[in-house]
Amino acid sequence: MFAKRTNWNLQTNRLSAALAAHRASGKPLIDLSVSNPTECGFQYDEEAILSALRNPSAMRYEPNPRGLEPARGAVARYYADRGTPVSNDDIFLTTSTSEAYSYVFRTLCDPEDELLIPEPSYPLFEFLADIQDVRLVRYPLVYDHGWQIDFHALEHAMTPRTRGVIVVHPNNPTGHFVKAEEMRELNVICAERGIAILADEVFLDFALGDRRPATFAANPAAPTFTLSGLSKICGLPQMKAAWLIASGPEAWKADALARIEVIADTYLSMNAPVQWAMPVLLGQRLSFQKQLIARVKENLAGLDRQLAEQKSCSRLEVEGGWNAVIRVPATRSEEEFALELLATKSVYVHPGHFYDFPREGYLVVSLITAMPEFAQAIKSVLSMY
Repeated sequence: MFAKRTNWNLQTNRLSAALAAHRASGKPLIDLSVSNPTECGFQYDEEAILSALRNPSAMRYEPNPRGLEPARGAVARYYADRGTPVSNDDIFLTTSTSEAYSYVFRTLCDPEDELLIPEPSYPLFEFLADIQDVRLVRYPLVYDHGWQIDFHALEHAMTPRTRGVIVVHPNNPTGHFVKAEEMRELNVICAERGIAILADEVFLDFALGDRRPATFAANPAAPTFTLSGLSKICGLPQMKAAWLIASGPEAWKADALARIEVIADTYLSMNAPVQWAMPVLLGQRLSFQKQLIARVKENLAGLDRQLAEQKSCSRLEVEGGWNAVIRVPATRSEEEFALELLATKSVYVHPGHFYDFPREGYLVVSLITAMPEFAQAIKSVLSMY
């Protein structure tokens, strides 16, 4: 009686079951997979945030499929601060980037049409695609003293049913930013084929080097959708506020915006209090980002110090985001290692296969874990090799 699209394997895997049992036992745990910033000890201006949610204007219902003008204006100012002009009219507010993806998938794809996604990457895409009746086709990111897009493989993966190429900028978990030359090549490939670029920029502000990567938000050279939101930019996932921006050739953009407006008007999902609060919430981002980047850099430096004291493991280059990838000896499966680490050291870590690394020998660790716990957990990981 259920739709085939929901025929997922709903059995709990061994690692998740072991983690649930460990938590239920009350044993101590250091979670090296943590991604929720509100659990990591960062300081927020609670008075400013809560006061912004009490705006009396929220008592009026003003249905606008794009979102309220003050909220979209705050998003446009965010991009203006980055030196990228974006019109309010090109912005749609959504409750999450997942919802923004669903708008784009429905706008671009008929059932069984295809979208290209990077590998490695975050596993959420599979569920979003299943729900929207879209097929995912992978293209590889290759590592050679840094990550890069394999354009030969990307073009080879395209078929007459390809409707878009997803780029995560920077990638989760590799931390790879799309370089300027990669952006140019993507534009040429997609413009020639009439294929859209879907740029997920939720980690864009968390560059670890001096270079400030460019955004896709005003990309004129190819049909482009750019997604981001408060969850990562401001460390406020509970506010459920994100956005979708269309850019590209003017005729295409106008058509895309008109179609998305119908979808957004059908749902009108954004709530008024958060929309009215968005100017204040986005204004809080710099304080949060300063704290988070400082912690990421300190944890990364601590990881490097510990790695330098042994010869079995190394880490891959990371340019931005909240994670690091550790390369470990493939003497056993990543899952077996993670289970033993949890059982013997009370440390939880994500195996590389969770993110579709093509082979064994990788662990993904969160760099936003509190610093003393992070150092202790890494010591436990390395002691097992």
